Amino acid sequence: MRIMRRYRPLPAVVFAILVSALVGGFFGRSALATDDKVPEHYRAFTAALNAIETSYIDKAEPDRLVYGAVRGMLGTLDPHSSFFDPREYAQMRERQEGRYYGIGVSIQAIDGDITAMLVFEGSPAYKKGIRRGDVLARVGGEDAKGWTVEQAMHKLRGPKGTNVAVGVKRRGYEQLIPIELTRDEVYIPTVPAYFMLDATTGYIRMQDFGENTDRDVKRALHDLASKGMRRLLFDIRGNPGGPLDQAIKVANEFLPRGKMIVYTRGRVANSDQDYRATEDGEFTQIPIVALANRNSASASEIVAGALQDHDRAYIVGETTFGKALVQSVYRISGGAGLALTTAHYYTPAGRIIQRPWDASFDEYLSYSLRDQDADKPHNPSDLKQTSAGRPVYSGGGIEPDKRIAGPIEGFNPSRFGRMLFARSTFANYAQKYAAEGDTRVSQESSGRKTVKPNFLVDEAMVADYREQLKADRVKIDEDAFKKDFDFIKAMIRFEIDNAVFGIADARRHLIGVDPQAQGALAVFSEAQKLMELNRGTKIKADH
Repeated sequence: MRIMRRYRPLPAVVFAILVSALVGGFFGRSALATDDKVPEHYRAFTAALNAIETSYIDKAEPDRLVYGAVRGMLGTLDPHSSFFDPREYAQMRERQEGRYYGIGVSIQAIDGDITAMLVFEGSPAYKKGIRRGDVLARVGGEDAKGWTVEQAMHKLRGPKGTNVAVGVKRRGYEQLIPIELTRDEVYIPTVPAYFMLDATTGYIRMQDFGENTDRDVKRALHDLASKGMRRLLFDIRGNPGGPLDQAIKVANEFLPRGKMIVYTRGRVANSDQDYRATEDGEFTQIPIVALANRNSASASEIVAGALQDHDRAYIVGETTFGKALVQSVYRISGGAGLALTTAHYYTPAGRIIQRPWDASFDEYLSYSLRDQDADKPHNPSDLKQTSAGRPVYSGGGIEPDKRIAGPIEGFNPSRFGRMLFARSTFANYAQKYAAEGDTRVSQESSGRKTVKPNFLVDEAMVADYREQLKADRVKIDEDAFKKDFDFIKAMIRFEIDNAVFGIADARRHLIGVDPQAQGALAVFSEAQKLMELNRGTKIKADH
């Protein structure tokens, strides 16, 4: 399991950026410095630690003191150098590896309840009918109220083939739902959905990076090609990044051998590297429109930057996060680790897309919570050119070729609509529904409803949703509700689809009304022009 939330409040956003936006490998180098002054610094540190351990009024755990000191030290450097205690380090490695043994639920402790935030399709939990929003009230015969996430993870994980009993509390059910689960290998997909939008247009959602993302993308591309794909809508919105090598391999699918994908510059040995396409990509001749937004960061920006600089993709959406620092991950004692910024990365045209940060990092890390300035001024020195001579700029994320605001699933709702999404009102409402004929969990309960595939959100459903808002004491702003009506209907359907029919159906239906996606589908002619422009041209880089 991993801790995850669809719409993250600020602390979780920060954690996601620090952990999952790592661009770099595991170099295995020693993290110890060799400066002559280090022994003196060691003595000062150990003396302070000894004084605290022996004289502080309360007992202080040495691990907590040391870990806090390391966090504070890294916190003076930049927004992305970070420390992982053993649990966090294991979670980061698990996320990158993309597999673990358990029941297949991402959990969070909410008001003392262990709550399912995401259920991976095909996992033991999914097969037995556990849903997002379910509370795992009992685990292994024990009351889980007040448990930490770590306690729950310890109980839910185990060897493949072993069993664990859970008691699920779900909206609309008076009694706990008993479910017996058999632990199995759980695969965490980085490409959770791909499908044909019409006879020639393929769609791929790449929502994350892990150690097998290139295989996931390649598999999706081949499957879509076999179904007649002649052009691609590539959705990297909200992708927080991951391993550098995976970004390079994904970009290589669309670029010919020898093309620069990214280069890095730093002060550590071997940090100055040029990364080029090592083979001819199999999909160099299809027009691509890429969807990106303010939460696309790090490795996803490497992909977007390479495709934009080589005129291989027309970018639609918002300016990306702007994270161009490479972290090398070091494992240190006791199973802990740290991610240390060791280099900058540059796009093929010579752009560094890192945004500047303030002293406290607050403004920098809250970037995705603020609306963007469509008329942002550029410093003339930041001007670069793509292969075909189009202007692009350094200094603040990958700017789209066509700007369409849409921070929440392609929509740009009012403050009221954003509040509804942030408080999971749509996901909570979806708990009332089950697929017609789904017998995994008994439907005998008050207020339960069933839906068929391809259902539509009608007036009665919207009225029922409003009643739930009132029951949950959410004050309804009538003017904003009307303004956000299309967004509200789309989110009701998306969350019900996701809960009862799966993420592929949810994405397919959402694309039909998603303003950013619809805008992207309308500009494939521009992507075709780029393909014609970049034939025979060479990238103009400044390195």
